[in-house]
Amino acid sequence: MSWSFDYDSVSGIKGFLEGRGYAMSKKFGQNFLINRGARERIAGALDLSPADRVWEIGPGLGALTVLLVATGASVTAFEIDRGFCEVLKNEAFAEDANFRLRAGDALKTMPGERVKPTKICGNLPYNVGSLCIADIIERGILPERMVFTVQKEVAERIMAAPGGKERAHFSVLCQIDYQIKPLMTLRPSSFWPQPNVDSSVILFEKREQGLVEPSLRSLFLRVSRALFSQRRKTVKNNLMRDFDKDEAPRALAEAGIPETERAERLSIDQILAVTRALRSFYPTL
Repeated sequence: MSWSFDYDSVSGIKGFLEGRGYAMSKKFGQNFLINRGARERIAGALDLSPADRVWEIGPGLGALTVLLVATGASVTAFEIDRGFCEVLKNEAFAEDANFRLRAGDALKTMPGERVKPTKICGNLPYNVGSLCIADIIERGILPERMVFTVQKEVAERIMAAPGGKERAHFSVLCQIDYQIKPLMTLRPSSFWPQPNVDSSVILFEKREQGLVEPSLRSLFLRVSRALFSQRRKTVKNNLMRDFDKDEAPRALAEAGIPETERAERLSIDQILAVTRALRSFYPTL
């Protein structure tokens, strides 16, 4: 690789952007990770080999990408900024045969990929981080391992246990196929421009067996969404919004869940019990 760039230098990044007439976009939630130690830990947590196919969401100018490409893994980068795309494709990784760029919004371009990745990573924009993760899992892409940098409160929601105030359908969605653990907390000084909040790096490791059998997955997610649809409502009221008013209470009773319970207190097994009850009432669901 002939490309040489100091990704830890704010003045260097500023000078490069100004020299090209590029500007940071608040719309895209752009923040460069200028902490090399953090980037190395992220790359290490992916545990890449030349046999891997890794997707990187939002590579920017390639600070993490450099480390990914160096492993010999096949790297596909999804970048929305046109100026950054020019740098990545024509300068930074022009000589790297194992690098491939998909220009545009990752939420629109990822579904078009025919070959699924074995690993995914990304310093995700704060405004769409949860959407990216949810989209990946809902589409059943499910790689062996994922490492994401997200806003700290998003990480707390992802890892929230039953009973926690951050528990949501998004928590359940992330946890049915993955064991999730925090890798590190990053202060605003790890980025340029500096965000107003702390960030978290989290590791998703795929479970040997998902907590929901494939035949029930679609209905399970529908039930989970319904249960969490209004946080201040009881599970009975929420479930009746999407299912029969007679069968919803019956399903809760069969699952052993009080009608007055709140969704954030339910375990995945309890939501699965409601799902199985509803399937028994409606075999075609």
